[in-house]
Amino acid sequence: MFTGISLFRLFKPLRKVNPRNILLFLAILGPGIITANVDNDAGGITTYSLAGAHFGYTLLWVMVPTTIALVVIQEMCARMGAVTGKGLSDLIRESFGVKVTFYVMIALLITNMGNSVSEFAGIAASLEIFGISKYLSVPVSAVLVWLLVVKGSYKFVEKVFLVACMVYIAYPIAAFMAGPKWNTILTATLVPTFKSDSAYLMTMIGLVGTTIAPWMQFYQQSAVVEKGITIDQYGFSRLDVIIGCVMAIVVAFFIVVACASTIHVQGLKIETAADAAVALKPLVGRHASTLFAFGLFNASLFAACILPLSTAYYICEGLGWESGIDKNFRQAPQFFWLFTIIIILSALTILIPNAPLIMIMFISQVVNGAVLPFVLIFMLKLVNDRSLMGTYTNGPVFNGISWLTVVIMIVLTVMMTVDLLFPGSVGTLLGVP
Repeated sequence: MFTGISLFRLFKPLRKVNPRNILLFLAILGPGIITANVDNDAGGITTYSLAGAHFGYTLLWVMVPTTIALVVIQEMCARMGAVTGKGLSDLIRESFGVKVTFYVMIALLITNMGNSVSEFAGIAASLEIFGISKYLSVPVSAVLVWLLVVKGSYKFVEKVFLVACMVYIAYPIAAFMAGPKWNTILTATLVPTFKSDSAYLMTMIGLVGTTIAPWMQFYQQSAVVEKGITIDQYGFSRLDVIIGCVMAIVVAFFIVVACASTIHVQGLKIETAADAAVALKPLVGRHASTLFAFGLFNASLFAACILPLSTAYYICEGLGWESGIDKNFRQAPQFFWLFTIIIILSALTILIPNAPLIMIMFISQVVNGAVLPFVLIFMLKLVNDRSLMGTYTNGPVFNGISWLTVVIMIVLTVMMTVDLLFPGSVGTLLGVP
């Protein structure tokens, strides 16, 4: 079982800090950090900005259990990839059949299309702050994203993504420039706060929901497989997952802090992350505002690469088609055509005058919420299948944590989806105004 001796075996490479282990870790580094950090995309940054701007520091405590949930879920995906050498879509098709896989793939395609559109919307909004028209920024960004993945090798693309992760340092810097009250922040982080407010409840659910999305599990496992990580190297890969998840939550934490320390204190109202960047300028200064806007552009461009890529991965794996960045159009035509079509459609949607962006993002969130519980249940059934995982199945303690995480995620996701479909209904059911 994945406890006791198994944990000792997995962390055996990490017991000694020496040049060889450091080099091995750097070679493995990538899938965990990239997957977790790309979830801080345009939608995520908007959610964190709104949480800080509307509710101050009172939602910071949510970041602690969210970190645990994110680590648990992403660790299981990486472990399955290392043990089986197969992507999550492959395993779902083999264990649950083509029909189930087909419906899951369709649902994920719909939600990822909506998410991809929102990423190009983030690119347009962030660069408009610098005076660049969306009719220039969106087509150029789409071409750059396409060239990077289609013409680059996996190693090169991964290096570019890792550099993009480093740019998230813009948010902690912006937060420190805002002059936050650290004593208050520490208390708010360690002591849970609840408010009798349906908007507060739904923002809390949104913070969790935007941090753990179905595409992440598929991309994480596919990246581990394509990189050729095996169970012998898994101690390093697991560390990669943990570092990535912590990095992602730290960035989210500082986005909330930056907006809480400025926009909330001034009582200003914002609707998007771009609004937050503009609002910071008179409150903190031009440099903090520029950092915030640049961070939004980086996050949106980063996610505009990963989301279409993850979609192409899991659909091709699920249907048994060839996939992988290291292949070409001749070797994996479906993979690259899917990636290309998603980018074209997403970019064109932003360029259409009066495009229904809110409706597109609304539908994608509803589908995302409906699919996530099924994906989590599939994962737990697979990770506990001894015919697949051998001695690397979950042990009792890890299963307990995992199922608790899944139950909480299902409850929160259902609540968020219901409130999206019927605004205010969850607050009414829970007796909050």
